[in-house]
Amino acid sequence: MIFNEAVPYEVPHMILAAYLLTAFVVASVYAVGMLRGRRDRHHRLGLLIPLTVGCLLAPVQFAVGDTAARAIAKDQPIKFAAIECVQQTQTHVTEYLGGRCTSEGVKGGIGIPGLDSWLVGFSTDTEVIGLDTAPPENRPPANTMLHLAFDLMVGIGSALIGLGIWFAVVWWRRRDIPKTKWFLRAVAVSGVAVGLALEAGWIVTEVGRQPWIVYEVMRTEDAVTDASGVWVTFSLVFALYVVLGVGLVMVLRTMSRRWREAGVGNVESPYGPSPAGPERSGGE
Repeated sequence: MIFNEAVPYEVPHMILAAYLLTAFVVASVYAVGMLRGRRDRHHRLGLLIPLTVGCLLAPVQFAVGDTAARAIAKDQPIKFAAIECVQQTQTHVTEYLGGRCTSEGVKGGIGIPGLDSWLVGFSTDTEVIGLDTAPPENRPPANTMLHLAFDLMVGIGSALIGLGIWFAVVWWRRRDIPKTKWFLRAVAVSGVAVGLALEAGWIVTEVGRQPWIVYEVMRTEDAVTDASGVWVTFSLVFALYVVLGVGLVMVLRTMSRRWREAGVGNVESPYGPSPAGPERSGGE
């Protein structure tokens, strides 16, 4: 079986997305804590380390995603045409931000003339394959959803780069994180935003490749299983993860409450070893 050339770019794109999600979710938790007045060293390091990792990875992810998009335009042109709502094969294709895909083009979006062609081949003279080159039954469905999901993913990625620039400039000038609450609010929202971008990326990947399970080799309808036990397995796994998730939240909330009730909110390591008291200085 021959796979398309876009696959090598999609794998690192997904791995980087997982690291980004982890980094910004952890940073967002500590940002919420700092917004509530917890400015101890533990919270500052808890924010600083994952935020630094996330802000360094964000532009790398953007570059990898751009490379993957151009590979898709070359190897899966109908998928790319559906994402960008390109109805007819042509050059000087306009890039639209937002909007609704129709048979006559994008309605209600913000158009940037020639940018789509330039993004594909670094020239406005680059020809972009349109949906008109494939029969209707071989075109991806829900083009508006695809287009908006792609815009959401790219928009959040651009916002994360902007957050990283904000952080880098303040750190370069003051050797400290920005003091404003707006920065902490932005970091607090970033965890949820990366999760949305990740889900939007999966929509682009999975809906965009339809009706193929393997591009131009096997259709999705030919790969669907008729096994009767799939829903049973899915239900059991789903229930297991719900129980694990609820248990995790309960344990963390209990630990947090006990820590605060013990009056040790300013120690550097919660649940770490207690410092030796005067009665232990003799050496136990």
